[in-house]
Amino acid sequence: MPVNREKALSVGELARRSGVAVSTIHFYEKKNLIEGWRTSGNQRRYARGTLRRIAIIRVAQKAGVSLSIIKQHLDRFPATPITVDEWAKISQDWHAMLDERITALTQLRDQLGSCIGCGCLSLKDCPLRNPDDVLGEEGAGPQLLTTPQ
Repeated sequence: MPVNREKALSVGELARRSGVAVSTIHFYEKKNLIEGWRTSGNQRRYARGTLRRIAIIRVAQKAGVSLSIIKQHLDRFPATPITVDEWAKISQDWHAMLDERITALTQLRDQLGSCIGCGCLSLKDCPLRNPDDVLGEEGAGPQLLTTPQ
């Protein structure tokens, strides 16, 4: 589907309508998450479908999805507006990943009272990262943070 360049949005319009800063739009474009073009007067223009891509990026970022994962999924589709079917495919792919994050965050929230951070500071019991204080045998301090991997 060809882009209707007559109804294209300027960078300022895109920023206002998407709710992100102009610098964010430039950043997304630099990361190849969105694309635009320059007019003969050297002004940036974007297809209206870019609004939907930015909305997807923003929602995914709020859910903790990295830009690299967002890009992998958006790259599967042409730079035209994301369709309902394409969005269904993306959201289905993200469902399991988000469920894992929800489980991990719920576990962290529920066990945070007995944790002092990374769990490596020789507590007698840390159910999250240092069960049975095994890291205490390796030395003092934050073993997980200071030991080269």
